[in-house]
Amino acid sequence: MPNQEYIKREMFDKIAAHLEKPEITLLTGSRQVGKTVLLEQLKTYLADEKKVPSDAILWYNLDLIQDWEVFQSQSDFIEFLRGRSKNQKIYAFIDEAQKVSETARFFKGIYDSKLNIKFILTGSSSLEIKAKLKETLAGRKRVFHIPSFTFYEFLSIKEIFLAECLKKGDPISEIDQKKLNSYYEEYLVFGGYPRVVISESKEEKIAILREIFSSYIEKDVVGFLEIKNKTAFSRMIKLLAAQIGQLVNIGELALHLGIDRHTVERYILALEETFVVRKISPYFKNPRQEIIKAAKIYFLDSGIRNLAVGNFQSFPGRPDKGPILENGICSDLLNLCESMSAELHFWRTKQKTEIDFVVEIGLEVLPIEAKSLLGKTTVLPPLKLFIEKFSPKKALVANLTFNNECIKYVNTEIRFIYPYQIKRNL
Repeated sequence: MPNQEYIKREMFDKIAAHLEKPEITLLTGSRQVGKTVLLEQLKTYLADEKKVPSDAILWYNLDLIQDWEVFQSQSDFIEFLRGRSKNQKIYAFIDEAQKVSETARFFKGIYDSKLNIKFILTGSSSLEIKAKLKETLAGRKRVFHIPSFTFYEFLSIKEIFLAECLKKGDPISEIDQKKLNSYYEEYLVFGGYPRVVISESKEEKIAILREIFSSYIEKDVVGFLEIKNKTAFSRMIKLLAAQIGQLVNIGELALHLGIDRHTVERYILALEETFVVRKISPYFKNPRQEIIKAAKIYFLDSGIRNLAVGNFQSFPGRPDKGPILENGICSDLLNLCESMSAELHFWRTKQKTEIDFVVEIGLEVLPIEAKSLLGKTTVLPPLKLFIEKFSPKKALVANLTFNNECIKYVNTEIRFIYPYQIKRNL
């Protein structure tokens, strides 16, 4: 099994292309999703592919005291960079950049000095990065959110042949199809954190997820966010994990946790900004209604979700197959929507008829239903209502039984596909 260092992230080419832009390249994402590895891959790309000389590439890891000390004086660092960049462009890689004192002013001052320098920065906490960079670097940076492994990246670790077949849409044997579905079920249970993926045993995977979560609570929640009620915060994560796919009732959460509504909302914002969950709003023709209506919350990594509910049972025997599948599909769709500049919603009528996901791409809408159990290819009642109301060109039913089968309702093509085929069908 290859190490994560050898896996090319799906975002790599887009980030590599930005290395030629003058703006600061900022990589954010939760702890241990592989930002440092990606940074090292970009450094190797410059040296091997772009033939950038080694003395034109600077590397700083601000978890190391000797590297952190370099950034104690902006004027000294500018003088150093000015000397280095007289005859060539310098690429400066800085891991955990938020640890620089007065981060925004520090890098704004250097950027505005118009030196021949390209900065590539990483930061683990979106809240911390936002608090330190604020709007000071507006127009001077581009932010790339790095998620845990997508299923394709996960598969590249497990079995490169199947990963390439999935990417290209090549036909595979029934034996390989069963293996592919089994890998997807593993992905839904343990998620895509790199260290979890490359671990062989179930026990080791769970131990690493616990370590990641514990580190998050201590460093981000208690350390930076200074949330005093650690117990209520952790309990809220468990409650949210247990109600995947349901409307979030802030008042009910506050009552269960013994805290006020404002605190619940602040905790949820903290979870969003530290890449643990994402809030999905309902789809309306009038965007203002999206703001006032109840939202749903999904976890960005299924492994963290299952850790929160304390269940790592294999997928086939689980009572929560539906919510897990829905969460996995949502995580995938969020990454796809970000790359396509699309919006992700759900649809719900006053009569409580629901479509799990609605992808809004410009003026087009694409309804997607997630079904862990599906007996036959038929027009599902919620899809029927949505099609009659909005007339989409196509609709998707992501399921684990039928693939590449189509039926038509009115003028809408309804495609039944495996969940990991969504990207090819958008």
